[in-house]
Amino acid sequence: MRLFLFAVALAAALPVPSAWGEPVMRPVAVAGAVPKPLQGVWKSRGYGWVVRFDAGGPALYHLAGDDCWRDPRPGSDPDGVLKLWRPVGADVETAGEPDGTVYRFDRLKGLPAVCAQARPWTPRRRLAVVADTFAAYYPLSPERGLDWNARRRDAFAALGPAPDDAALWRALAVLLRGIDDAHVALDGVVDGSPRTRRFGEAAAVLRAKAGPGGEVAWARAWRGDVLSAPLGVREAAGGRILWGRKGEVGYLAVTAMGGFDPKAGDDDTALLDATLDEAMVAFAGARAVIVDVSDNRGGYDVVARRIAARFADQRREVGSKVAVGGDGAAQPLFVAPSDRARYLGPVWLLTSQVTVSAGETFALSMRALPNVRQAGETTRGALSDQLQKPLPDGWRFALPAEVHRDPGGAVVEGRGIAPQVPMPVFPVGDPGGHARALTRLLDLIEAR
Repeated sequence: MRLFLFAVALAAALPVPSAWGEPVMRPVAVAGAVPKPLQGVWKSRGYGWVVRFDAGGPALYHLAGDDCWRDPRPGSDPDGVLKLWRPVGADVETAGEPDGTVYRFDRLKGLPAVCAQARPWTPRRRLAVVADTFAAYYPLSPERGLDWNARRRDAFAALGPAPDDAALWRALAVLLRGIDDAHVALDGVVDGSPRTRRFGEAAAVLRAKAGPGGEVAWARAWRGDVLSAPLGVREAAGGRILWGRKGEVGYLAVTAMGGFDPKAGDDDTALLDATLDEAMVAFAGARAVIVDVSDNRGGYDVVARRIAARFADQRREVGSKVAVGGDGAAQPLFVAPSDRARYLGPVWLLTSQVTVSAGETFALSMRALPNVRQAGETTRGALSDQLQKPLPDGWRFALPAEVHRDPGGAVVEGRGIAPQVPMPVFPVGDPGGHARALTRLLDLIEAR
């Protein structure tokens, strides 16, 4: 890959090329300052970002149609995507982690004039920003039968001639009607009261919320199924991991891809690593291990890949993703073997309709390993990172903005990852479905 030729005097600020000729990622801030080659204004390919880097750090702006506004959240990098950088020709790429999503930016001559304009945030402006963002970046709109031009017209008709925030909330419901996507979210303030709407709960979760005791009781029953199964299960890592071994079968359940230590950050992995070390040593020589993400609500993709690495025999491409509205270039996704204790024997991966987000990228990673076989239900189909679009005065919306594919190129965004061995996990009217799924997996292991 051709590197952009900077002046010799600035060469010390550049990332060092890797053994493959590509520059490795280096910190955006060096000794508290942004390197001069990175300073300036850059526009992302996809995602709708403009970033201005000066010596003190980045300033993030959002683009939507003909509009632009500065991100109102505290901090210069509120989404954690501008920690690392490297030059790629005349462009730059950034990332939040060395093995995280890579974002490509093109240099602009300066900050677009519209980004510096101070204009009131009227209901019409808010509605236009949301409509234009979904039209530009929502994945697979034609395949999903989503005509954003028609939706925009209907939404503005619903807004009325003299709209207030209540009318805006109703108009946004028209714009997003029928959307079933776990990564679509809307927050607003109407008459001084906060409003929140989420657009993609699994049917099993909706049933749980409507049932006795709500979702809390449902989650408690799931945990009870696991702890009472003949697998010698114990809880660890803040209750986010349940694991055990009884006889020739090991069991590992992960309920979230993060938040393992309440005393550390959500993405801290120290307690996760220690727990997995113990589990992998215990799994040595097991006939098979069940890895259960049937109640995994997501978290961090880097954490998901870190767990999958405990079952990987070699570095493998596990899929790819491409930014909507970008240049069409796909970013390959890889899992490499962990340098800590691993289990390389047969693995049964249990998924369900509740498995979502980073739980699904974990499933995608595991499915690419030759020792893994997936059972259960098709996952939720929301693998993309959630793109946050905050507005002033407590308003915010979010959406997916990427298309994920499996190693064979098949689209899994919006469709989910289908099991090789289908079996009900959370069937309608059957609170014991998960327990029966575990029993069936034990029978399948015994029969082999």
